[in-house]
Amino acid sequence: MQMTADVQASEDRPAHSKMANSNKELEEELYDKVVDLTEYAKRQRWWNRLFGKNSGPVAEKYSVATQLAIGGVSGWCAGYLFQKVGKLAATSVGGGLLLLQIANNSGYIQVDWKRVEKDVNKAKKQLKKGTNQAAPELNTFFEKSTEFVKKNIVVTSGFVGGFLLGLAS
Repeated sequence: MQMTADVQASEDRPAHSKMANSNKELEEELYDKVVDLTEYAKRQRWWNRLFGKNSGPVAEKYSVATQLAIGGVSGWCAGYLFQKVGKLAATSVGGGLLLLQIANNSGYIQVDWKRVEKDVNKAKKQLKKGTNQAAPELNTFFEKSTEFVKKNIVVTSGFVGGFLLGLAS
């Protein structure tokens, strides 16, 4: 019985080589069947209603894990700095108010309370007039921010989580 070159070559190969090839093929097949989270989410109706059909350019360039890591690290840095600067600002404002109160009680500063009350009432009237409408700049900023969050939801959620962790540390 004559063997062809292919059959002879396959018989000459060790058994573990054949198994390695079949394992590699199985891994590739499984990899093809695994659902990409971003693609799955884009196809869901609830996701599209909530965040829009386009999840943005960042989602197309990086994996979900990378986006979460980038958002988380930048959020942690921002939260940590916000915490430190916030403590410094609160200490400065509180100290300044304390010094002003001490100066007032010592007689170094005289406050015209009637004038303060008049100015506060004037400010209240102006606020009541302008409460019905928001500034157009504020509306466009809010719309742009909402659009950014919708397009980059994974990075944004990572940023929020990192920001909260940064505030806590």
